Amino acid sequence: MHSKELLEISNINTQKPRIDNRIPRPEWLKVRAPGGEKYAELKTMMRSKSLHTVCEEAHCPNIGECWGRGTATFMILGDVCTRSCRFCAIATGKPSAADYGEPKRIAESVQKMGLKHTVITSVTRDDLKDQGAEIWAQTIIETKNLNPNCTIEVLTPDFKAREDLLDIVFAAKPDIFSHNMEMVPKLYKAIRPQSKYSTSLRVLEYGKEKGMNVKTGIMVGIGETFEEVVELMKDVRRVGVDIFNVGQYLQPTQEHQEVLRFVHPDEFAEYKRIGLEIGFRHVESGPLVRSSYHAEMHI
Repeated sequence: MHSKELLEISNINTQKPRIDNRIPRPEWLKVRAPGGEKYAELKTMMRSKSLHTVCEEAHCPNIGECWGRGTATFMILGDVCTRSCRFCAIATGKPSAADYGEPKRIAESVQKMGLKHTVITSVTRDDLKDQGAEIWAQTIIETKNLNPNCTIEVLTPDFKAREDLLDIVFAAKPDIFSHNMEMVPKLYKAIRPQSKYSTSLRVLEYGKEKGMNVKTGIMVGIGETFEEVVELMKDVRRVGVDIFNVGQYLQPTQEHQEVLRFVHPDEFAEYKRIGLEIGFRHVESGPLVRSSYHAEMHI
């Protein structure tokens, strides 16, 4: 890593966001603006049922592609998170009360879309006694009951690695259990200060112990080295992770953590090669890869 990058990482907490010095995006990261009949139909349905998607909240670059083919990642438990990660576009603050009618609306939307596979995620709700575990379970159960032929992937917060809360989610029997490591361990303190690498690793390990198909993902381009990414891959494979995703970090706004480099597609290809070599069942690796990108293929 260049000394300039190391200096930028060490000053993450003290520097003011730079407005005019962001690195231009390379050609391989340019995507079409979302549009089309299916996209408009899905957006209207989301608004009419007061549903949230991580596609919109996280400014996902694949929203046009995914919504255009009728797939989306539903976000439950509101659109305000209790944690303040410097990479995330989702609002931070005091969330509204839990909405116990939400599971049914998610299930009805999955039915209306005719989905064969759906992904459900959520904000972190450290403010709730059960951190949202019961609504998680009800969403899975309602969706399965109304859509018996639809497989379900859940992308959950860490629940502070509380096994009693994770057990509530697992008992609802999702087809894939996913929890993201997000980044290499040295970046947690500065960028993800309310989370711990060891906690997320334990969540994945416990999921595997309970017989889940386990998936995780990370972002690159925020200060990690190639060797650190490979070490993380070995860590998560060691605890039994089956599916691994790696994609380029993109700065949502000028107030968020800056991109330090745009990773070349050749490097992503190498991550995929190494991942398959060390035993992951499936590796999704590329500049535009996100947690639920091509999720229907992972089942």
